Amino acid sequence: MAQQILIDPVTRIEGHAKITLYLDDSGSVENAEFHVTQVRGFEKFVEGRPFHEMPSLMARICGICPVSHLMASAKACDELLAVSIPPTAKSLRRIMNMAQIVQSHALSFFYLSAPDLLLGMDSDPAVRNIFGVAQSHPLLAKDGVRMRQIGQQIIEILGGKRIHPGWVVAGGVSERLTAEKQDRIAALLPDGRAIAQRTLEWYKGALENYKEEIATFANFPTLFMSLVTPDNKLEFYDGILRIVDSKGTVLSDCDQPDHHLDNIGEAVEPFSYLKSPYYKPLGYPDGIYRVGPLARLNIVEQCGTPLADAELTQFRKVDRQSSFHYHYARLIEILYCLEQIGQLLEEPDILSDRVRAYAAPNQSQGVGTSEAPRGTLMHHYQIDRNGLITHANLIIATGHNNLAMNRGILQVAKHFVKGNDLSEGMLNRVEAVIRTYDPCLSCSTHAIGKMALQIQLVEPDGTVVNELRR
Repeated sequence: MAQQILIDPVTRIEGHAKITLYLDDSGSVENAEFHVTQVRGFEKFVEGRPFHEMPSLMARICGICPVSHLMASAKACDELLAVSIPPTAKSLRRIMNMAQIVQSHALSFFYLSAPDLLLGMDSDPAVRNIFGVAQSHPLLAKDGVRMRQIGQQIIEILGGKRIHPGWVVAGGVSERLTAEKQDRIAALLPDGRAIAQRTLEWYKGALENYKEEIATFANFPTLFMSLVTPDNKLEFYDGILRIVDSKGTVLSDCDQPDHHLDNIGEAVEPFSYLKSPYYKPLGYPDGIYRVGPLARLNIVEQCGTPLADAELTQFRKVDRQSSFHYHYARLIEILYCLEQIGQLLEEPDILSDRVRAYAAPNQSQGVGTSEAPRGTLMHHYQIDRNGLITHANLIIATGHNNLAMNRGILQVAKHFVKGNDLSEGMLNRVEAVIRTYDPCLSCSTHAIGKMALQIQLVEPDGTVVNELRR
C-alpha cells in the first residue's frame, strides 16, 4: 500500500483513539483500522477485593456512565448473594439507570454530534463544536445543557451525588425514596419531555440534508443484540437478552444471567487495546453485531410509553441498517426514559422502606447484564470462599460495537476519502461515523494475553529515531 492517512486523535468522543486509512497506489482507500490506544485494567486490579466493594469500584471505570457500571456490577453481586432484591429497589434502580441514559444521550447528541448536524460536516473545525452551536443555535444548545442537567439531577437526588453515587449496592439500594425526593424528580420531567419532543421535530426535518451520510455511515446488515421484556418492549435493566439478524429473525433468547456469555466470544487484534466480541455460532469476524440505541429499537416491537411509541412508528420508516440513525434512536430513548420514570414514580410501593436484601455469598460466580447508554453491558465475577474476587471479566457496550465501528470507518472512507485530493470534511466524516456509536473508550479497553505495543522515539522535526514493537 502506497500511503497512509492518520487521524489522531479522533475528536468529540470519550477517551483516546486514532484511525489509520491505508491507500493503494491510485489514492483510493484499501483498508482502515480504528485504534483504541488506552488501557485501564480494572479487571486485574479488582482481584482480591471483597465482592461487596465491586459496585462502587466499578463505577470509577468512567465518569460519563458510572451508573451503568453500578447496575451491572450490583446485579452480578445479587447473583453472588443468590437473592431476589425487593421490588421497590428494582424500580428505584431502574429510575437511576434511565436518568443515566438521559444524561449520557444528551451529552452524545447535543455536545458531540450536534456540531456536525447543525453546522455541517464540511464547516470550519474552529467553530464546529458546542461553542459554535451555542452561537448559531442558542435554544438547541441551552436545551442540550438542560437535558443533561435533568438526568444528572435525578441521579443526584437518588444517590446523593451526580458522579459515582454509591447508592446502588449488592442486594438493592442503600436508602429509600422519600416523598420530597419523589416530588423533586417528578417536577423535572415535563421540561425534559418538551425538550425531547422539539429536538425530535428538528432532527426529523434535518434528515434530508444527510442522505449521503445515511447511505454510507456503517450502513450494512449485521446482527443486533439487546435486552427486551418478555412481551418484546424496550428494557434497560432486566429481561431477555435477544439476538436477531438484520431481518429481525430471532437467533437467540436467553433469560439466565449466567448463560448470557455462552454466545459471545472475544477476539483480540494487534492494532487496538479494545477487544472484538462476536456471536460464536457465526464465528469471527462473521459474527458481527451491534448494540445500543439503534439495536434496541430494531429489536423491540414497542417502547412501552405513548410518546415514544408514536416516535417509534415514524422511526421505522428510515433505513434502520444505517448507524447514522443511532442519533435518531437516542432521542426516542430519552423521551421514553422520561415517560417511564414518571410511571415508576407513581407505583404504589415506590416509597417503601424495603429496599435491600441482606445475605452472605451463596454462589461462587455471578453475571450482571444491563443496558448502558451505548448498549449491553456485562459484568462477570468469580469469588473464593471468603467472598474475595478471583476473576472479573467485563464485556462493555463499546466493545460489542468494535467490529461494526471498524467496518464502518472503512465504508465511509472508501466513499468519501480521495487520497489525491484530501479535504478536512472527508476526514471529519470518518470520525463522525465513530461518533454515531458514542464510544466510551475508558470503559471498554481490556486485553487477553499479549497486548500490542508500539513505542517511537521521535526527533523534534518528526524524524523517527528508533521504534519498538511487541
